[in-house]
Amino acid sequence: MQNIYDVTIIGGGPAGLYSAFYSGLRGLKTKLIESQQELGGKVLLYPEKLIWDVGGHPPVLGGQFVKQLIEQAKTFEPTILTNTKVDFIERHDDLFIIRTSKGEQHHSKTILLAIGGGIISPQKLTLEGAEKYEMTNLHYTVQSYQRFVDKEIIISGGGNAAIDWAVELSPIAKNVTVVYRSEQLSAHEATIEEAIKAGVQIECNTTITKLTANTEKTAIQFVTCENSQTQQSYTRQIDEVIVSHGYNRESSVEFDEAIALSKKDDYYFEGKATGETVHPGIFAAGDILTFEGKVNLLIGTFQDAANAVNSIKTYLEPSAYRYGMVSSHNDLFKEKNRSIIEKQLVKASK
Repeated sequence: MQNIYDVTIIGGGPAGLYSAFYSGLRGLKTKLIESQQELGGKVLLYPEKLIWDVGGHPPVLGGQFVKQLIEQAKTFEPTILTNTKVDFIERHDDLFIIRTSKGEQHHSKTILLAIGGGIISPQKLTLEGAEKYEMTNLHYTVQSYQRFVDKEIIISGGGNAAIDWAVELSPIAKNVTVVYRSEQLSAHEATIEEAIKAGVQIECNTTITKLTANTEKTAIQFVTCENSQTQQSYTRQIDEVIVSHGYNRESSVEFDEAIALSKKDDYYFEGKATGETVHPGIFAAGDILTFEGKVNLLIGTFQDAANAVNSIKTYLEPSAYRYGMVSSHNDLFKEKNRSIIEKQLVKASK
C-alpha cells in the first residue's frame, strides 16, 4: 500500500501553497500536486507586475511573491509533485484514490481542491505559422520588461491584461500600439484613460491579419493589420508582438459518480466559508470555491486556505482545537525563530 497522506492538495497556486504551509502548521501529513512544471498558478503570468493588496506586505513583484509563497509552503516539508495532472478522484471506504495522467495512484484521507480557474493556456494567434515565432518575438505573457526597452510594440487584445501591459511598457518602449477587434475596449475605464494619457495608440475594429518574417526567418519584422469597418489595411515594422486574447480553461479534476459536488456556473464548487464542500472529506480554497461573502482577492485566498485546513484537522481529529495556534505562541516556530534572530544579530554585528 502506498503512503497515505492526511491531506492531498490539488493545485500549486497561492491557495494551494498557503494550504501546504498551514496544513504543516496543523501537523498534517501533506502532499501537493500541481499540473504545471512550476508552482505559482496565475501569478506566474505577471512576474513583473506589482502586487499591492496583501495586508501588511509592501508592494512586491509577482515573481518575487511566488518565490516567497513557495519558500513558505516548504516550511514543514510537504511532498510536492509538479508536472503531474490529476485526472480522476474516487473514494474507496475512508480513502480517496487520486489517479494522474502518468498512471500513478495517490492515497489520501482528505482532498483539498485549490485548482483556481483550472489549467489555463493562452488563446493563440490563429495565423498560419505564428507558432514558430513564439521562441523569438511573439509573446503571450510578459516575463521581463527589460526585453521591451526602446522597442516598437504591438499588442493584440482589449481586456485588462492587454491594457495593463500597454500602460506598463509605454514608459520604456519606443512606441506601443493596441489593436482590438471590437468597437470598444473591454478593459476598465480607468485603465484605458491611463493608457491614453501614457500615449498608447489604440486602434479598435482592427485585427492582425499577417505576420512577415525577417530575412533570417527567425522573428517577426512586419505586421499587417486590417480595419473591419473601413476594410483598409496597413503594414508596419515591429520589434515585439504581444497577444492577449484571454485564456482557455480546462478543469484538471474529474470525480467518480459517487462523489457529487454542487457547482455554480458549471465550474466553481459551492461550499462554506469553512472550506467544506457538500461531499465529506473534500474541501476547497481559493477561486474554485464559492460561498456567500466570498472575497476574490489574495487576502481572501489565504483565509480560505486556513479555514479549509482547520476544517480538515477537525474532520480527521474531532477533538482537535478548531484553529491553529498563532505563530507568536506556537512551539513549532521556536527553533525557527531562534535561528532567524541569531542570523540577524550576526548580520547586524558585521
